[in-house]
Amino acid sequence: MTLTPLAKSADFLYLLPKMANRHGLIAGATGTGKTVTLQSIAESFSRMGVPVFMADVKGDLAGISQVGGGNARVDARVAQLGLSDFSVNACPVTFWDVFGKQGHPIRTTIAEMGPLLLGRMLNLNEVQSGVLTAVFKIADDNGWLLLDLKDLRAMIQHAAEHAGQYSAQYGNISSASVGAIQRALLQLEHEGADQFFGEPALNLDDMMQTDARGWGMVNILASDTLYNSPRVYATLLLWLLSELFEKLPEVGDLEKPKLAFFFDEAHLLFNDAPKSLMDKIEQVVRLIRSKGVGVYFVSQNPLDIPDVVLGQLGNRVQHALRAFTPRDQKAVKAAAETFRANPTVKVSEVITELAVGEALVSFLDDHGRPAPVERAFICPPGSRIGPITAVEREKLIKSSIIYGHYENSIDRESAYEILKGRATETPAEQEDADKGFDWGDLFGGDAESSTKGKKPANRQGVLETAAKSAARAIGSELGRQILRGVLGSILGGKGRK
Repeated sequence: MTLTPLAKSADFLYLLPKMANRHGLIAGATGTGKTVTLQSIAESFSRMGVPVFMADVKGDLAGISQVGGGNARVDARVAQLGLSDFSVNACPVTFWDVFGKQGHPIRTTIAEMGPLLLGRMLNLNEVQSGVLTAVFKIADDNGWLLLDLKDLRAMIQHAAEHAGQYSAQYGNISSASVGAIQRALLQLEHEGADQFFGEPALNLDDMMQTDARGWGMVNILASDTLYNSPRVYATLLLWLLSELFEKLPEVGDLEKPKLAFFFDEAHLLFNDAPKSLMDKIEQVVRLIRSKGVGVYFVSQNPLDIPDVVLGQLGNRVQHALRAFTPRDQKAVKAAAETFRANPTVKVSEVITELAVGEALVSFLDDHGRPAPVERAFICPPGSRIGPITAVEREKLIKSSIIYGHYENSIDRESAYEILKGRATETPAEQEDADKGFDWGDLFGGDAESSTKGKKPANRQGVLETAAKSAARAIGSELGRQILRGVLGSILGGKGRK
């Protein structure tokens, strides 16, 4: 495997593939060159055959899909660094967009998102989150699928109308909490995030592809509009990360990662996050390394990353920081102390003097030890720096092998349709239906008892989804309920195979 140099000090500096799943940090003030550094590192991963996922907040990472060249600043940097083997190229790219305008629609179901992350997205307090969790549990126990927002709204309304019936088993479902959740859902819909929920749901295998050359696919999530809803943006990326954690098997240390995941504007993930969520983020970052995934946080200030997460980031590129305020000065000191010392580099002084495209660099060596920090210039990418045209984007979207699969949404029978149908049932029929879903239907139990009180249409929809979910989420215990939500394996269940 031929390595691409990422920076040059006295010598060229390389990010070793077998150490790339030890995660990383790209930090620096606005305008110091973080975006180009991100593009160079992403391109180097693609060359290795490693698929990449990254969010494009400003719209200028899409240039990685086009052949570079004709850039005077790049030519000057190539000459300055003596890059004799430099060549222009384009990476294979798949564009994604929650809103389906600048890429393939990216969706998940309400059930897959789960109450923990959905509560975070809706900015619910502890009591409201508890009510939301109860609603999910009621849906689980009855076999009612939660696929999109109308399913969740119908389920919340049903729980509120039958609060007295459910309170003994699931806890108090107050009208105040229900009202707060419904208002938050309306706000979510107003922001356009309701398009994120539904089917067909994202198949992560579609992101983890290589092209005919063996280059890894670079998956770019168009986020210039999504970024206007920062909580939705951060929750979406965390959901993707947690899905990778649950889906991928344990592989230990590989010669190169299975996927490199870049989390731009990382501070949005940690702002106002409750402790329970912070604990899960820390666990995912710490444990996903053994799944073959390298996570790279991109932020303006290293203080944006909590210490428990920052300590997991072995490969670091620190662009210039400004020391205009006490917090800035604290960040400079903190950044200086996290690097392995180099007697020839006074980090606390150099870090405020770095030029655009220059950085303090420390990658892990082949023994997993941080190399002494070096003051270096970042090597430019061979792809285009900057945005692409709408015509170029459209051409790439329509030429993708997955074009047409995600573009057409599916709306099958789920909680909304079931609860709507119940409105026409007699009280006796509703009582039979309320007895819950019998897993004997799925695992070969008594046919008569397993179908008692079930409407045929409901049974068919439940079985179809139960079979799919069982293959992904159910352990060896007969009748175990579907594991709802993110980080199921951390919370005590077995990871999905």
